[in-house]
Amino acid sequence: MFPLNNHGGHRGVILWRRVVPPLLLLCALLLLGTAGFKFFSPEAAWIDCLYMAVTTTTTVGYGEIVPLGPGGRLFVIGFLACGLGVVSYSAFTFGQFLFSSEIQRLLEEKRMRHLIDGLSGHYIVCGLGRMGMTICRHLAERGKPFVIIDREAERLEAETDSGWLHIPGDATDDAVLHEAGIGRAKALATVLPTDADNVYVVLSARLLSARLEIIARASDEAAANKMKRAGANRVVSPYSTGAVKMARFMLNPNIEDFLEIGDQQGQELELADVQIDDHSQYVGKRLAETNLRDLGVIVVGIRRRSGERLMPPPGNAMIEAGDCLFAFGSTSAVNQMIGTSGREET
Repeated sequence: MFPLNNHGGHRGVILWRRVVPPLLLLCALLLLGTAGFKFFSPEAAWIDCLYMAVTTTTTVGYGEIVPLGPGGRLFVIGFLACGLGVVSYSAFTFGQFLFSSEIQRLLEEKRMRHLIDGLSGHYIVCGLGRMGMTICRHLAERGKPFVIIDREAERLEAETDSGWLHIPGDATDDAVLHEAGIGRAKALATVLPTDADNVYVVLSARLLSARLEIIARASDEAAANKMKRAGANRVVSPYSTGAVKMARFMLNPNIEDFLEIGDQQGQELELADVQIDDHSQYVGKRLAETNLRDLGVIVVGIRRRSGERLMPPPGNAMIEAGDCLFAFGSTSAVNQMIGTSGREET
């Protein structure tokens, strides 16, 4: 288990400081009662004196197992007067502690850390702004496991759907990235507010994992170049991407309308690169002999292990182990193909 992030650790220290004072008061009260009963009944055993202190404090009243004279009874009266106040205060404080939102949040963070420790091949999203929320919804709709990192714990709790794993912390901190399971993750997207933070996350993530797929957001070309040099596999600029999409609407409005309609009807279209492993049912078959068309998948390209590309591939192209198939179709069809043919390439 990796160490707690500073936010969770600080919260735990605050909660512990709330519990310690009433706990010390209770201990002091029981010590005082035990010593008092021993003083007024010197022949009594210490364990009996402690028992009397506990039963008197809790007002159980099982009777006097320690003989008390008039002075001892006056001590009991004073002890009860002080003890009831201490017990009431302690019970109220412990009740607040057990049912407080802070302790519930700590328990939830512990549960999430346990779930995150069991993840492998998951995705990490750094930053829960507008782009981060869109990325998370896209991953959730496709049933992909992911972990969100954001500095604002309140925003995480307010905006994440039930079941979304998240870590309150600074994504530029190596310890937080470790806690998110970066060594086992498949890909990381950093969409923090500033280019400086995104560059730092890219650099840290690349040093922690050489095989990780890193996608970063940049506001301009200069920042994009820095992120690529820091280790990002892909850099996205919302402005240039939006401009390209507007240009496509202008040049090919019918194609874009077709894709938009597919999204609205819950038939999301995917273009995925599927790696064919040695045990795939498609190895040794020609493209025309497969059932991909029956699944609703069109293979628009093949990249051989040697680097050779077939764009578009002929129907008699032989599928070999190590090939990467660029498949186009509905999300469900592409996922079915991935499940029977190998794995999605990282």
